[in-house]
Amino acid sequence: MRIVTMGEMMIRLMPKGNLRFEQATEFDAFYGGDESIVAVSLARFGLDSRYITKLPNNPFGQIALNKLREQGVDTGFIARGGERLGLNFYESGVSMRPSKVVYDRKHSAISEAVPDDFDFDAVFRDADWFHVAGITPAISDRAAELVKAAMQAAKKHGVTVSVDLNYRSKLWSPEKAQSVMIPLMEYVDVCIGNEEDAEKVLGYKPDNTDINRAALDIEGYKKVFERLRERFGFSYIGSTLRESYSASDNGWSALLYDGKEFYRTRKYEIRLVDRGGGGASFAAGMIYGILNGFDLKKTGEFAAAASALKQTILGDYNLSTLDEVYSLMGGNTSGRVQR
Repeated sequence: MRIVTMGEMMIRLMPKGNLRFEQATEFDAFYGGDESIVAVSLARFGLDSRYITKLPNNPFGQIALNKLREQGVDTGFIARGGERLGLNFYESGVSMRPSKVVYDRKHSAISEAVPDDFDFDAVFRDADWFHVAGITPAISDRAAELVKAAMQAAKKHGVTVSVDLNYRSKLWSPEKAQSVMIPLMEYVDVCIGNEEDAEKVLGYKPDNTDINRAALDIEGYKKVFERLRERFGFSYIGSTLRESYSASDNGWSALLYDGKEFYRTRKYEIRLVDRGGGGASFAAGMIYGILNGFDLKKTGEFAAAASALKQTILGDYNLSTLDEVYSLMGGNTSGRVQR
């Protein structure tokens, strides 16, 4: 089974520890981006994983390429050229002080890429699954056209298409997001996203839910899932549920729906090390479960466990192993030293 993902590689620059931007004299650098997180996760889980992007011909573009190759990702169709990699400055919050993000990504290589930069027929000829996040079409109008061309090529070759809606208010407005993303849903088989994504990107909001108060109405989600399936015909819908008690401690679970069964996973109480990549790691886990023929319950529990583990790991990539995911699924949450 071969999975293709496409998106923007970025450098995430983080002040040491919990320092604020204005205090920082040095930054830790992590290379990643949503779709690359999915590609790396699936490669580490033993699947054939291919990543598509455009990287500049400079040392930073080469480092990004090397980071993917280190994790066993197929980089054979990555285009080279363009001006730069985008930057993501990330200030890690603690307790009641939230984390903050500042983007510096204008004129990044992928934002100015065009369909002719890629041989999509060759990319998808031997593929089974294509995944992209809503962040990518938000980068630029060109990137939105690139996503559409990739989705069309994937469907031409009978490839399953998934999208993680991933709304980012610093990249576009809800009106712009809906004008771009709703037409793309005709190509999508599996839809992933949280309550904000569904509202801002597709215009559907669960009732009586306020993540800032850790208030969740699960029945409201079910109604939204049913309406999304009725309108767009998704075969699977998944949503993470983050209950934000503080910037340091979150509740984490997930919901899945396949048109017949609606399932909520167990909830994990996470002391966050790095919440970045949690949603993408969930998407990877959901894809892994579906491709391996897991039932809805096992798919949800695998995805929730994998993504919970990611948030205990610093950096973009989920460096968890299959054994660690299955151990957590089995209830091993003690954190005892393994000797």
